[in-house]
Amino acid sequence: QVQLVESGGGLVQAGGSLRLSCAASGLTFNSIGMAWFRQAPGKERVFIADIDWSGRDTHYADFVKGRFTISRDNAKNIVYLQMNSLKAADTAVYYCAGLYEARRGSYKYWGQGTQVTVSS
Repeated sequence: QVQLVESGGGLVQAGGSLRLSCAASGLTFNSIGMAWFRQAPGKERVFIADIDWSGRDTHYADFVKGRFTISRDNAKNIVYLQMNSLKAADTAVYYCAGLYEARRGSYKYWGQGTQVTVSS
């Protein structure tokens, strides 16, 4: 079955950096787009960034542009989220997602999430 497993979350001070990883299995990773979302306590899940199958096309939410970078390694079936200049407002559970379904307007596969806590 399809599995997306996030790792790399933790506690970091404001201004610091973290790199999240999402290891995928059970799907044809090198042919699908991937994305990162996050959900803060009491708030809805929001889009952070996505990347196409080749890694050449990426998009970012305005609130992370210039600070976060999404990338992928198709040989390892991993998508990354490099997060720099972290702020307390970045505290959330971070989820990776795969295979966008246009008809549904959402991603088909989701990981279990990894907690990122930024102390001010």
